[in-house]
Amino acid sequence: MSWGPCCDYLTLLPLNGDVFLPFSSQLSMSHTTHIELRRHLPRGVKQIIASGGGCWIGEVDTSTVLKFPHTVEEMKCIRIEAQILGVLGNHPRIIQSKGLTEDGLLLEFAPNGNLHDYLTTHPEASLEQRLAWCIQLTEAVAYIHSKRTLHCDLRHDNILLDLDLNLKLADFQGQHFSANGDILFDGLSLESTKAYLPRNPADHASIRTDLFALGSALYFIIMGHEVFSNLDSFKDEDEIARRFSAGEYPFDPHICATITEKCWKQLYSSAGQVWTDLVHVQEAIARGEKLESVSGTHALPPTVAWLSGLCDETQTPKAPPLYRQLVGFQQKH
Repeated sequence: MSWGPCCDYLTLLPLNGDVFLPFSSQLSMSHTTHIELRRHLPRGVKQIIASGGGCWIGEVDTSTVLKFPHTVEEMKCIRIEAQILGVLGNHPRIIQSKGLTEDGLLLEFAPNGNLHDYLTTHPEASLEQRLAWCIQLTEAVAYIHSKRTLHCDLRHDNILLDLDLNLKLADFQGQHFSANGDILFDGLSLESTKAYLPRNPADHASIRTDLFALGSALYFIIMGHEVFSNLDSFKDEDEIARRFSAGEYPFDPHICATITEKCWKQLYSSAGQVWTDLVHVQEAIARGEKLESVSGTHALPPTVAWLSGLCDETQTPKAPPLYRQLVGFQQKH
């Protein structure tokens, strides 16, 4: 199961043996670090159920897990995540925080794991269910944007499913802003290669970058596989970036093809517009209509400020930072 942008690739661990090998860090998209780790169990953790990036996920009880770091340095990202989840509060589409401890962050347990693993083992999931997930994910994105928060790593591994198969967005180590655009928290999350909008600065985040990644996530939900499935996210990173930069998006015919294309082409200015189009598709299918595409004229103006649609646009527009740094981990909880 997948929790936490520190955990870029999470896999279930074997119960035997104490040594766990490679993990990947995507703070630099093409940089991969290989280390050897020995697992440990903080107080109250029964067993480690997942690992990846800089975090372990440990089972506490049937409703709670503990996300805890491999190193003291990586605890900073977890503290930032706790801060961002505190800002977001309780919402049915957001994984619930149960508080920060000296060992890590207590989180709601999602018994059906992440969306990637679920769809891999349940390819028979109906179109109606997939559309419901698309709508729920877009609701989550619209909500966090309303809280002046950018996720910065929207992808299938960070989308969890509860007992009733309702979607929960997780791994909040992106950015949170004040009303005037100051960065209050930043955990340095960055999209994976197949969800990454090529841009400069390379780690600059905005509503546009979240919506671009949303397009790739919606594509996965409907199709059951990632974009450019014949390309490897690491080996073919340059080719994937070239295609996205050139506007060479996947041409697979599917019920939400127009919506995903509009996300990639940055023709939406808010997640609410994406939600409206998805609901239009859902309602048309419920009426038994054969829907070829979704019409709409949503488009961004020719130029927009960096934080347009997120912060107080009456303020003097800010320029994006030249580089990102961890912000917010010093605060006490």
